Amino acid sequence: MTTPRTPPHGNDTLARLAAVIESRRLDQGGDPAKSYVSRLFAKGPDAVLKKIGEEATELVMACKDGEPVRIVAETADLWFHSMVALAAHGLSPADVLAELERREGLSGLDEFALRKVRERERERGVGRDGEGEGVQASDGQGAPPADPAPRSREGDSA
Repeated sequence: MTTPRTPPHGNDTLARLAAVIESRRLDQGGDPAKSYVSRLFAKGPDAVLKKIGEEATELVMACKDGEPVRIVAETADLWFHSMVALAAHGLSPADVLAELERREGLSGLDEFALRKVRERERERGVGRDGEGEGVQASDGQGAPPADPAPRSREGDSA
């Protein structure tokens, strides 16, 4: 396989694909007789989730076999079906990119610890207003991480 090329800054491939997927939603006039994505939407959320599981398994197998061409192809399939799931929930790749940007520069271990703390707080009914006690993760330099950005909802511009 050739050396991967870095996409140009501002690559909008995901946004263009998301727009096509969005246009295939049944409430947007998608026709299951003419579109694979519309057919998935018509079958319901479990059909999309099943495809994600299948594609994730195929990616794992490609990685175990060490086949770069298959790894790329299966990753593309997994990303595609994940984008269908995002659209089904009124989300877009921009929401995922915003979350990745939020995490940029944050230690993976700190991010994991922070998620565990927040899970425990939610289980105890502790709000985000600072009530309750818990360990707070830092950015590795002593500063607490920023709170996650609010999630988009259907109808919000992405």
